[in-house]
Amino acid sequence: MRVVEIYPSIQGESTRAGIPCVFIRLAGCPLRCRWCDTVYSFKGGDEMSLEEICETTATHGIGLVELTGGEPLAQPDAGPLLTMLCDRFEEVLLETSGTYPIANLDPRVGVIMDLKAPGSGEEDRNLLENLDHLKDGDELKLVLADRNDYLWAKQLVETHEIRVPILFSPVHGELEAAQLSEWILEDHLKVRLHLQQHKFIWDPQERGR
Repeated sequence: MRVVEIYPSIQGESTRAGIPCVFIRLAGCPLRCRWCDTVYSFKGGDEMSLEEICETTATHGIGLVELTGGEPLAQPDAGPLLTMLCDRFEEVLLETSGTYPIANLDPRVGVIMDLKAPGSGEEDRNLLENLDHLKDGDELKLVLADRNDYLWAKQLVETHEIRVPILFSPVHGELEAAQLSEWILEDHLKVRLHLQQHKFIWDPQERGR
């Protein structure tokens, strides 16, 4: 597999935000979201075996592990890697765009599905049938850039039966968290406002954080 980086950090996103976590960032992504903050993962990376990835991850001594990208499921061996990680670590997360099927993943994996709002430019890539396969321990994250994105997300959560936590996240530097909060309160949505903690702790441009 092509791996861009493996590093320890504080989990900055998801309902596990604030917990120490080891991130495994795979190379490659077919999407080109307008606000992507990991464009360096689109190409390159070092070839590593699944065993090498697990061994390197274990050196950090942290029980929470997240497979991310890019889009990790774009690499065919992502599924087998996730199963190996589940066998060796306390909790394994997968951050995925929702453009690849998740139905056949190891059920021990906590899926963080980041469906794409219209402002991303990649809304047509969403596989909405993935919503039917979200389970306990999974969550849905919607990154929003403006009012149009918010209205799209509002309609999504009101027209689908979603049984997992729903996180509304403002695009860092574009949509003010206070404004998004007001919209959520006005509409009485049962969602969670979500901020990317790592971008407040460290420089948003710093890699490996």
